[in-house]
Amino acid sequence: MISALNRLVDLVEAQLADPFGELDVEGLATELGTTGYHLRRMFSSLAGLPLTQYARRRRMTVAAADVVRGDDDLLSIAVRYGYGSTEAFGRAFRAVHGAGPGEVRRDGGPLRSQPQLRFRLTVEGNIPMDTRLTERPAFRLIGHAARVPLIHQGVNPHIQQHIAALPQEEHLRLKALSATEPAGLLQVSDDLDGPDAAEGSELTYLHGVAVPSDAPVPDDLDAIEVAAGRWAIFRTAGPYPEALQTAWAATATDWFPSNPWRLRPGPSIVAVLDRAADFSTATCELWLPVEPA
Repeated sequence: MISALNRLVDLVEAQLADPFGELDVEGLATELGTTGYHLRRMFSSLAGLPLTQYARRRRMTVAAADVVRGDDDLLSIAVRYGYGSTEAFGRAFRAVHGAGPGEVRRDGGPLRSQPQLRFRLTVEGNIPMDTRLTERPAFRLIGHAARVPLIHQGVNPHIQQHIAALPQEEHLRLKALSATEPAGLLQVSDDLDGPDAAEGSELTYLHGVAVPSDAPVPDDLDAIEVAAGRWAIFRTAGPYPEALQTAWAATATDWFPSNPWRLRPGPSIVAVLDRAADFSTATCELWLPVEPA
């Protein structure tokens, strides 16, 4: 996986010289015997930013040198980096550097450079991951759904508000509807804006339970259909949500590079098995949809 991610970085660098060329992630994934979905998800997890954002930052970092040098007019620079107008180039430039190309040319800055990434193997994995694999038939997730922004670290206040708005009796009602694994009340993340979506991108969050695929859906509940397939299940225990988020990150740094599995499209599911009264600590299971690598 490390070499695959470095090939992906090289692909971004090659596109800097050919901005109108396609960033062919799917072609590279096929060559490497994996999928574009898995490659993008692993890049995002390990780099801390999505591939598209990294590529844009690299392009604007290199473009900034041409802007400051001042040998060419701004339209020529815009076209060189794949933009059809100075306005479009200016918007992309400002989004990265915090100032337009005209201001930077005049003042010499501010500039926010994106160094070229290089992934390296480090010896980690000294803490065993409590994992199991299971094959599940198709099932259905039912509950109360909302579109919320993605937050990688800490408590997501939008999810908190969504759950807090439900009366206590509704939690009890949902729990009583649980009829298949994963059991109990579930925290479901689905329909993320792409496999390499940036923090702040929207996803569908569902607070609900799992039922068989042919179970009826009450009129007042939302539903997510889940395809049959294999799941990797990671058990975590400790401070909440920190222990869960650490385990989620470790699936990318430790588990997937060491095991013959890759992510497949589908929801991510968290089952809370036990928790403190104030939710400061919890024992959870993280369910991720996987397929053979």
